[in-house]
Amino acid sequence: MPTDTPQPSFVLVRPQMGENIGAAARAMWNFGLDRMRIVAPRDGWPNQRAVAMASGAGRLLDEAMLTDDLPAALDDCAFVFATTARPRGLTKPVYIPEQAMKEAYARVSAGEKVAVMFGPERAGLENEDISRANAIISVPVNPEFASLNLGQCVLLCAYEWSRQSIAAEPVNYELAGTEWATAIEVEKLANHYEERLDEAGFFFPETKAEGMKVNLRNLWSRMPLTRADVQTMHGVLRQMVRWKERG
Repeated sequence: MPTDTPQPSFVLVRPQMGENIGAAARAMWNFGLDRMRIVAPRDGWPNQRAVAMASGAGRLLDEAMLTDDLPAALDDCAFVFATTARPRGLTKPVYIPEQAMKEAYARVSAGEKVAVMFGPERAGLENEDISRANAIISVPVNPEFASLNLGQCVLLCAYEWSRQSIAAEPVNYELAGTEWATAIEVEKLANHYEERLDEAGFFFPETKAEGMKVNLRNLWSRMPLTRADVQTMHGVLRQMVRWKERG
């Protein structure tokens, strides 16, 4: 079973090579992290090459959460980081790994579930993936050679988590009797607004519809929403629909 030490989950999104999954497991366990989630691995699961590469960290692979899609991997998380090496045209706070893990430590210490997403080796996370994150982690590497493999990126974040978990002080939040919204709650809110806006003809012209939907989802994920906020926003939309139908 995973350790009971509070920590973020590291989410490998559509990883392509078993060896890199195993290297990520080793990097995590080097710094005491053992909450791995794997989304739609290209070569299927279980993967013997991952097991061989993980060596003494094979337990992480045995206990890893395996999901078919990203929303399922993030559904219980209240704050999500996305790692990316290049600008994506999405408005989000951008952290270096040290800052990101300081923020992660404060949130985990306050009882939140935090996730860090890592993209597939060839091209990294897609904009649709990043739109579900609350913030971005960007490693300040040589701009002429910005490529980091999956294991290296996981190692950097795991190392900074280890440093910050010793040095950082938790931040206290006054939540007025509620809790931070989880990713699945924000996902359902985004879907609710997307459906109603689609019915209202908001996504026009059709050639720009997908980009508009990504931008709207990015807006929701960027907000620090509580469960009470989510319920209020659902209520606002329902009442607006009822008002329109009465007219």
